[in-house]
Amino acid sequence: MRTQVWPAVVADVACVVVFALVGTANHGSATSAGDVALVTLPFLAGLAAGWAAARAWRAPARPWPVGVTAWCATVVLGLALRPLAGGGFAWSFAIVTALFLAATMLGWRMLVALLARRRATT
Repeated sequence: MRTQVWPAVVADVACVVVFALVGTANHGSATSAGDVALVTLPFLAGLAAGWAAARAWRAPARPWPVGVTAWCATVVLGLALRPLAGGGFAWSFAIVTALFLAATMLGWRMLVALLARRRATT
């Protein structure tokens, strides 16, 4: 399964940005670019660390181990760095964060894998 790197980067970044936009909109928070950036940046830092740890550029669409590593790093480091950006911590937020990012970051990878398998069998 050979996937170009930049579309995969865009897909993962989009997952994080959509997470931040949906979260700020649902909680009545300001949704200006600056406000969304404050929510997004800790998670983007975690995403970058996850990509580096998994060497994601080699096979960015692989759900395992690339997707799982990128997802775990995004969630764990994003939650750890969030207080530096003025955010707090709540277990309910951590659970929603983990579930949303798992569904999106692993979801697009599983869809790519499924489509590649179907294409290979036809």
